[in-house]
Amino acid sequence: MAGKGNFRPDLATLGGLLLAFLAIVGGLLLEGGSLHDVAQHTALLIVLGGTMGAVMVHYPLRTLRGGILRLRDVLFESPRSKPDIVEEIVSLATRARRMGLISLEDEFDTIEDPFLLKALKLAVDGVDTNELRRMMELEIMVREARAEQEARIWESAGSYSPTVGIIGAVMGLIQVMKNLADIDRVGHGIAVSFVATVYGVALANLLFLPAGNKIKARARLESEAREMMIEGVLAIVDGLNPKLIKDKLETYLDVEPVATTRNSRQRVA
Repeated sequence: MAGKGNFRPDLATLGGLLLAFLAIVGGLLLEGGSLHDVAQHTALLIVLGGTMGAVMVHYPLRTLRGGILRLRDVLFESPRSKPDIVEEIVSLATRARRMGLISLEDEFDTIEDPFLLKALKLAVDGVDTNELRRMMELEIMVREARAEQEARIWESAGSYSPTVGIIGAVMGLIQVMKNLADIDRVGHGIAVSFVATVYGVALANLLFLPAGNKIKARARLESEAREMMIEGVLAIVDGLNPKLIKDKLETYLDVEPVATTRNSRQRVA
């Protein structure tokens, strides 16, 4: 749901990461452990490097770049909410009703969302409403499919990192086996070797997989907002009363965000 506004930090993401970190570290300390026990830079290097390498083999560079940029959807909320969009569309509807649809051309420079701007330009150009809906819904589907593909990058990282962690653990055990004669070092060496497994599992389940799911959830929210824009623009073209348009669009404010684009279309139809 693009725009040029300032992105606000996603408190759910930041709070979730902080809570998970504090829970794990707190549990470790309560059991008598120390951060030094799990602070192994070599294990982290193996897990992160190996996972990144596997993901790079899996996906083309263009998709990788998109997946990295999608982290913005994980760390930040959209600068505009659905109520803001409803308010903007109602304002445009009021102007169009008073001064005609063509008068909206004067508002194009003030519209920040490129999707809404494109729909309005098509409407002002006199494109048939059925064709306008078809074109804009096609764009929604393409955008959502691209977002889901980029989300799979992080899901793939989540599937690879535990296995890479096991590789790191086995490599550590190999080094331990070389020092079997020094029994005092064996126990410590085994403990250290399994840190890579901890890193792999933790990164997968606390970062990579949740990030992929957040990207998909955000994409569905954006698709829903764009569906709302389409309905608003078509209502403006039909010359509906701005109050009726507002009432119609406000039904989207109570829709569950997990609904898919197809389902949201069926509800509107």
